[in-house]
Amino acid sequence: MRLDKYLWAVRLYKTRSLAADACQCGKVTMTSDGRELKPSHDVKEGERYSLNIDQLHKEIEVLAIPPNRVGAPLVQGFMIDRTPEEEYERIRMARQYAFEKRDRGVGRPTKRERRDIERFKYE
Repeated sequence: MRLDKYLWAVRLYKTRSLAADACQCGKVTMTSDGRELKPSHDVKEGERYSLNIDQLHKEIEVLAIPPNRVGAPLVQGFMIDRTPEEEYERIRMARQYAFEKRDRGVGRPTKRERRDIERFKYE
């Protein structure tokens, strides 16, 4: 099975084209030697991949090749998530302390608040 199809089938990407784009942009690498993989790479059982999905650096191991896209409860039979718990904790902390999070009912930021947000993010 092609790598882009596998990543889509085990629900790591919402569409197959997103999975292919991630491969082409160098966001999917082989864990053993660090080489970037193309979308047409043949997936084999036992291989390990590193993926960058947004800010999350995920590591997976292939257990089996699914015949087609599988439901979320069945994904565990086709891959093992080897991502360290610290990585998930880092993402939780980043979401918790997100600067742009606003309370419900406060409304849109004013022009001054927006400028402060932009200054904080990009300086």
